Amino acid sequence: MTQIRNLRWWIAGLLALATALNYLDRQSFPVAVNQIKEDIPLTDQQFSMLNSLFLLAYAIMYMGGGKIMDWLGTRTGYAIMIVWWSAANFLHGTVSTVMGLGIYRFLLGMGEGGGFPGSGKAVAEWFPPKERSFAFGIFNTGSSLGAVLAPPLIALIIVQFNWRWVFFMTGSLGFLWVVVWLKLYQSPGKNQHITAEELEYIRRECAFSAARPAGTPIRWRDLFKYRQVWGLMAAKFLTDSAWYFFIFWLPKYLSDVRGLNIKEIGYYGWIPYALMGAGSLIGGWLGSFLIRRGFTLDHSRKIALALSAALMPVSLLIAASPLSLAIVFFSTAFFAHQFWSANVQTLAADIFPSSVVGSVEGLLGSAGSFGGMLFGLLVGFLVTHHGYTPIFLMAGLLHPAALLIILAVVGRIEPVQATDHEEVPA
Repeated sequence: MTQIRNLRWWIAGLLALATALNYLDRQSFPVAVNQIKEDIPLTDQQFSMLNSLFLLAYAIMYMGGGKIMDWLGTRTGYAIMIVWWSAANFLHGTVSTVMGLGIYRFLLGMGEGGGFPGSGKAVAEWFPPKERSFAFGIFNTGSSLGAVLAPPLIALIIVQFNWRWVFFMTGSLGFLWVVVWLKLYQSPGKNQHITAEELEYIRRECAFSAARPAGTPIRWRDLFKYRQVWGLMAAKFLTDSAWYFFIFWLPKYLSDVRGLNIKEIGYYGWIPYALMGAGSLIGGWLGSFLIRRGFTLDHSRKIALALSAALMPVSLLIAASPLSLAIVFFSTAFFAHQFWSANVQTLAADIFPSSVVGSVEGLLGSAGSFGGMLFGLLVGFLVTHHGYTPIFLMAGLLHPAALLIILAVVGRIEPVQATDHEEVPA
């Protein structure tokens, strides 16, 4: 069996590619919506409802998907999820009613909800704490790659064919990815492609996971007794609300308010998503860099989170700015959120043992998706009756609020022990 040097970084790249497909698939509908409306009439509130259906399913499966990953294992669980969401995305191209769109948006959310818990669990299995935030940054950069590709690629497909082919083409790519995944991925101790040196390095550096007594596992229902879980869930509820607004409504905002057509959206729309990728890489790199320079895990994570939260209020300037500056401010917000995300997503692996990281990631993602769903319903109402200005105002303040919650509720970022929880009042 061929051994691969630095296999863990190849796996991080494969996770980044899966995340790219995840975002390409979810962004196909928002980017193509104005062309879809020519065949299937949609109001702003119906568009909001369809996004909320996606996020409702995403929230449900994000929570359950984490448990599935812990139950089936990362290899099998991730394969099931990507096949599910790829099939759902493909079937978008067959619909002719709003109800049909709703069904497949819901099914797409169900499949995609398992993606990030699976990636988080894979990173916890393969990377020691000092490398985790950078590994999270790498796979999270895939979201930027998929989102960057979406506007120009979808515009090209629509111009050359029609909107239905957008879903047929993008939905087919996940089936190819899963073949490579099944061939390459196993946990470090079982993987036949890993070198002996890398396996020894992972075992030596992942001291926390190895040191936890086997007889004291944390049960899923007991996770709710940890204040760290509640604090991180609250933070994700707020910040993901802003994030889903930005990624789902940016193409529509550029069309409805700024008057751009599909070709112009393809020309301008990729720019914020490119900055989003830079935010993932730089944010993930900074967290690891600070630890290497002697900062504690607690300080390195909180410094990175504070820097990103401080940038998010630029979104308050979008509505009153000319198009060029609006793109700059959108890009800054996208950069800041992914800078934040690369660090906040690693907190589950920093605080909890790898055996429950998938479950914790699932709870956090579920809270974020519920936040995005509820905020999305509010967005549909406010856009219809008051325009975008109040939404940009709220979106710009959610990250600073989330940082305060992490400081007050989560407290010190450090590994918990099975008896470290505090009872949470009913």
